[in-house]
Amino acid sequence: MAAGISTIAVPRQLLRGERRPRVALVGRLRTGKSSLFLAASSAAPQQETRLHDGQPYDECLVDVGLEQISLLDLPSIDSLHSLNPRDRVLLKYLLWGDRWPPVAAHEAERPAVAFRSPDVLVQVVDATALQRDLELSLELSLLGKPLVIALNRVDEARRKGLYINTRALSERLGVPVVATVAHMGLGVAELFAATLAAARDRTLPQRTAPNVHLGTTLKPLRALLARPDVEQAFRVPWRFLLMQLAENDDYFLQELGGHFPHLLPQVLAARVAAEAHLPRSLSDELHADRHHRAALIFENVTRFGGAADAGRWQRFLDGLFLHPQGGLIGCLTVFALVLVVVFKLSTTLDAWTAAPLMEWAQEWQPTSTAGVVGRAVSDGLIGLIGIAIPYMLPLVLLLVALEESGIMHRVAFVVDRGFHRIGLHGAVAAPFLVGLGCNVPAISMVAATTAGKDRLVATLLMAFVPCSARSAIILAMGGKYLGGLGVLAIFALTLVVLALLGRLLASLYKEVAVGMIQEIPPYALPRWNAVLAKTWQRTRDIVTIVTPLLVAGSVLLALLTHFGADQVINILLLPITSWWLGLPALLGVPILFGVLRKELSLLMVYQALGTMDIVPLLDWLQIATFLVFLTFYVPCVSTFAVMLRNIGWRQACFSIGLSVGVALLVSGVVRLLLEAWRSFAP
Repeated sequence: MAAGISTIAVPRQLLRGERRPRVALVGRLRTGKSSLFLAASSAAPQQETRLHDGQPYDECLVDVGLEQISLLDLPSIDSLHSLNPRDRVLLKYLLWGDRWPPVAAHEAERPAVAFRSPDVLVQVVDATALQRDLELSLELSLLGKPLVIALNRVDEARRKGLYINTRALSERLGVPVVATVAHMGLGVAELFAATLAAARDRTLPQRTAPNVHLGTTLKPLRALLARPDVEQAFRVPWRFLLMQLAENDDYFLQELGGHFPHLLPQVLAARVAAEAHLPRSLSDELHADRHHRAALIFENVTRFGGAADAGRWQRFLDGLFLHPQGGLIGCLTVFALVLVVVFKLSTTLDAWTAAPLMEWAQEWQPTSTAGVVGRAVSDGLIGLIGIAIPYMLPLVLLLVALEESGIMHRVAFVVDRGFHRIGLHGAVAAPFLVGLGCNVPAISMVAATTAGKDRLVATLLMAFVPCSARSAIILAMGGKYLGGLGVLAIFALTLVVLALLGRLLASLYKEVAVGMIQEIPPYALPRWNAVLAKTWQRTRDIVTIVTPLLVAGSVLLALLTHFGADQVINILLLPITSWWLGLPALLGVPILFGVLRKELSLLMVYQALGTMDIVPLLDWLQIATFLVFLTFYVPCVSTFAVMLRNIGWRQACFSIGLSVGVALLVSGVVRLLLEAWRSFAP
């Protein structure tokens, strides 16, 4: 096989659609069950209150590779024995869903809404309190359903000096065991891969029986229950029914007496006979036996003490990037460092590449039509160089290197909940960061990492992310005439608009929200051949799509100016420039040139006003209004071209209308607010 090519085994029948399994998260309180659900859930989990006692639970669809599961976060439960009314309802749903057996047909409170019984149970176990959770594991293994153990909080157990052999634990219980740190996303992908395998194979937990003495004592009771009519009436595994009746479960004894009145006295007599051979009650003996078996398993799969040096630096980095509270600081630090490095490099690279070319081009002032076309072609190519080399390539290269090292996956996991608030997943974090350099590769990254509603909403929002060209205008003009607070206010306004638009678009494009498993790979040194290959893959649209359009747009606008059409453009744009924005009519052409390339707008403002010092001609309010409008105005032609390919002409045109509408609305509101503030300010 050629180097760099790998194969992935695809199941013959994918578990999707009607075949997707229903997976229920079960466990005691405070084991991290809800954290595990949040790590996998969609941006908008569907909250239901279907259990007829009013207990709420969450449910959402989750994509696991090419397959899909329906994930439920059920209420917590401590034990399947000595059940209170709340836990008894939950047990019924685990066993039967909404299709209750004949023994429950008489109950008045029946399920009001469809609730399919779970296909697979995932028990979330607290590694720091493993022995107690193992007792519940032994009980769940009797339900006759595939069971997977999520051994959560292994990081805390390790800090306490407790080491758990997951392979030995899996062999002892006869079920898959996956170590996880749910709040950091570690092990979550492996857990749900094991869950899908369990659903496909329908592998049941191995049979766990009480000790030989108890087993002999329970044989008469087992013989009484070994009847087809009893099994058909209860529709539960006989071992589970035997344990419930042996431990004097009120519900099952009551239903047995109601449907098999002649059998109940025999069952009670068998219990009394069994207790005659035991030093204490049958219920206590069974509980003690279960506790003893859990303790034996715990002793055989754990050890205390030992060196914790292995993987110490990986755990330190995980604590830095994946901590629920402090992880955001670590991720913001990474973002800040990336931007600082890129902007430092961009200054040098621009001085070596685009700046000398622009100086050369400024000396060429053609008057003929052919010369104007030649100058326009050179301006388009120089503009392309000014975008790609100083900003785009260093930013994409750095982000791909972070992705190859495993850091970017951790950043995406941490910011996932923040993006959930605007209806997206954390996987779009890297594209949004790339968008600060250039929207073109950012949209290509969105297309490569998302699908469906996420792809569409993220692509539409990307047009409002201030790229390096827009940021340069804000910093150059705003920093000079509005000061640091003015620049900060414009960037803050951008964040607010992005958040509000995200919520609006997420509600507009309604579809079933699907969760996504954020894989957390191990740390690794980037392989530069892979980094360069991915960088080219994410920036090649510059050559194939952007370059022709940029050159063609530059030629078109140059010809319009050459033949005096700029006066017509200014008149046509008068309702926008003068009437709505309160700007001089001469700024119509610079605004239009922003469609070609944003930084051209700034250069043409200076040309239109005939001076580099614009304060005598524009006051601070007009400058602020102009910058706000330009920030949200139609993305450049390069961005539109990539949108056209990734989301289609209809949505790309909608993006133009949306950006124009938002730019007019926001800049108009800003103008009115600033005028009101100036009127009332002393």
